[in-house]
Amino acid sequence: MVILIILTFVALIVSLIADRKRTVMGIKKGLKMFFGVLPMMLNVLILVSVFLYFVPKETLSNLLGKNSGVLGIGIAAALGSVALIPMFITYPLAAILLKSGVSYQVIAVFITTMLMVGVLTLPVEIKYFGLKVGIVRNALSFIGALIIGLVIGIFL
Repeated sequence: MVILIILTFVALIVSLIADRKRTVMGIKKGLKMFFGVLPMMLNVLILVSVFLYFVPKETLSNLLGKNSGVLGIGIAAALGSVALIPMFITYPLAAILLKSGVSYQVIAVFITTMLMVGVLTLPVEIKYFGLKVGIVRNALSFIGALIIGLVIGIFL
């Protein structure tokens, strides 16, 4: 982490030397984007924290832990398929779940289905691309997410 911070500051100094005006403009734009995303990110993290507070760690570990098997993968696939969480929140969420005892395999299925399968957005997809394309794309994405989970389970 320290190396990344050092490299960031070096790149910032080089950028300031190369073009001060564009660098300042880029920093302002980046801060604006950051503060635009921050409320949504905080809301999701607060909701997850409240959920983790009320659900005992043992229950979470039994349902989604290393020994949860097909049930854990099924729960993760179902939740991920209907979740409308922005992509940039998935990694902090995954870290929180991992610390709570959820297995890598379940997290992989959850994140993959969340990003690739769109049950709630299916009507819009059908409107623009047709019923066949919407169903086939979501079905293949769901199957792909399960395969990814199995592969992660083999290696981790």
